[in-house]
Amino acid sequence: MHVKSAVFIKSAVRPSHYPPAKLPEIAFAGRSNVGKSSLINTLVNRRNLVKTSRQPGRTQLINFFDINGAFTFVDLPGYGYAKVPAAVRRKWRPMIEAYLTQRATLRGVVILLDIRRDGDPKDLELINWLDHLGIPAPTVLTKSDKFTKSKRQQRKNAIRRLLPADSTAPILFSAKSRQGKEDVWAAVEGLL
Repeated sequence: MHVKSAVFIKSAVRPSHYPPAKLPEIAFAGRSNVGKSSLINTLVNRRNLVKTSRQPGRTQLINFFDINGAFTFVDLPGYGYAKVPAAVRRKWRPMIEAYLTQRATLRGVVILLDIRRDGDPKDLELINWLDHLGIPAPTVLTKSDKFTKSKRQQRKNAIRRLLPADSTAPILFSAKSRQGKEDVWAAVEGLL
């Protein structure tokens, strides 16, 4: 995919705040600090389109980005541990559920999992819930540069066994080395 333009549209909390539902949307979901923002920046060849942080919980709103005037990337707040007040964290789940269940232009959700972690119950809950809703959800294993090639394959196989039987193989990805970028684009294009 050749990205000619990538532009921040707006941030939203509830459906009435979303931009008009005109273009197909691909959402990105995962635990806090799993690398959603870094993945989006890598895909669109921009360093700072989406703000990144070492501090978990940086993304606190649903952020919409226009890509090539043809579709929209949606960066969802992370779940799990985050350095934000508990009251803010409690609002995230209903905010994300409203988006995932009510947005007619949603074509799929790219689920990001940290390759270093075994199946977290929250990750598996989200994957199974999306499967139940019939929302396509390819899986991307981030931070794959942290392991050797053979260890990456071992981790990929172990995580694959935790996913629903009909899911596609997880994609290995590293924002640092850009490994897997084309595979992620292929998955996104398949959703569109």
